Amino acid sequence: MRPTDMRIERVDFSTQDFAYRTPIKFGGTAVDKATLLTASIVARLPDGKTATGWGSMPLGNVWSFPSKILEYGQTLEALRLCGALAAKTWRTLNEWGHPMELGHRIDQELPQIVARATETLELAEPIPVLAAMVANSPFDAAVHDAYGKLHGASTWKCYGPDHLSGDLSSFLGDEFQGETLVNHIRPTPVPTLPLYHLVGALDPLGKTDVKTPLGDGVPETLEDWIPFNGLTHLKIKLSGEDVGWDVERVSGVEKVAARAQAARGQKQWQYSLDFNEKCPSAESLLEFLSKLKEKSPEAFTRIAYIEQPTKRDLRGDRANRMHRASALVPVVIDESLVDLDSLRLAREMGYTGAALKACKGQTQSLLMAAAARKWGMFLCVQDLTCPGMSMVQSAGLAAHIPGMSALEANARQYMPAANSAWEKHHPGLFVVRDGLIRTKSLKGPGLNTEPPEDPA
Repeated sequence: MRPTDMRIERVDFSTQDFAYRTPIKFGGTAVDKATLLTASIVARLPDGKTATGWGSMPLGNVWSFPSKILEYGQTLEALRLCGALAAKTWRTLNEWGHPMELGHRIDQELPQIVARATETLELAEPIPVLAAMVANSPFDAAVHDAYGKLHGASTWKCYGPDHLSGDLSSFLGDEFQGETLVNHIRPTPVPTLPLYHLVGALDPLGKTDVKTPLGDGVPETLEDWIPFNGLTHLKIKLSGEDVGWDVERVSGVEKVAARAQAARGQKQWQYSLDFNEKCPSAESLLEFLSKLKEKSPEAFTRIAYIEQPTKRDLRGDRANRMHRASALVPVVIDESLVDLDSLRLAREMGYTGAALKACKGQTQSLLMAAAARKWGMFLCVQDLTCPGMSMVQSAGLAAHIPGMSALEANARQYMPAANSAWEKHHPGLFVVRDGLIRTKSLKGPGLNTEPPEDPA
């Protein structure tokens, strides 16, 4: 036991439901609500000092546990139970260590957690490990937050040899001997990051697309959002199953964006494309890219990267290699990324980038970031419609990993009520007018996730 090590003393959690102001269409499913799980963990040092850490995350069941046979309520209940079992596992972890060590230890228990939850709920299909990662991520973040508070510093300054001895081989295997985590993170956050705005498949682009105005004072069209936030980065949700529709959607976004950007004198902006795994093949993706380049060459040149276009089961879908597509634009692994083996397989299949998500856990995200950076892969940080505390976690991740070019943050579009109490504490993260998120408030202690007096 090192004098800097911590041990868990108490674990608590609660959940809260929020309605979206407007639905998001995800993988063919319209989502109009979210359940947030917020965790608090009391930890102590060997000298008796204690601190409370916090973490939160939407239980994104539609994303982490997509099912054609189970209903929304069943998959949500599965994540709730995984969260409860994760809490119990953390409570019984009678070990001293650094958060990376403790978090990695719990990550090894996730297959047992999903097996137990599947059996308890008598589900017709097994819960994916990804779902347990999402449910566990608030607890993992809370442990990292508590550790920084125990040492009176930003947690990001506590990943060096003074706190975490050894190299990454103990987490990732012999290939990572000599690699240290501190060489793959920033101890202080990059000052600003461009904001990625989500253009959902159901979202109106211009005023003529608005069928039923919400009238709530928040922009309702892409054309209004661009000047409202000063946007320069747009993430476009696509169907994947209809090449013609996808080409028209991107070219439609380009027309509206060009008009709005011209009005504000902005000449440069970018797109990321998200097919939600719905492309039937790598060939269909290439067909889309070819047709888009022909119809709207301006839009084609703005593509910064493409999120995982085909099925998340890479082992069962080895024929869909991305080498030809990734020669044109980075293609990143997203839903498939659950461990080092999946990252390695993605590289073999032609993926050139990886999407990090706070909902997969601080521990896992840092390990995958280090591995991807060692292998020279493109990196991005993506959202799970993270509001409030979970947005702070996500922004911290993006701001401390070298090479990040932007941050997706769409809770301000779909569930702004969950952000309201956090705006005074982190105005640079939640109030955006020039397209940039400012990270001045992310300098500690911990992960900066201490809730305001009214966290709702």
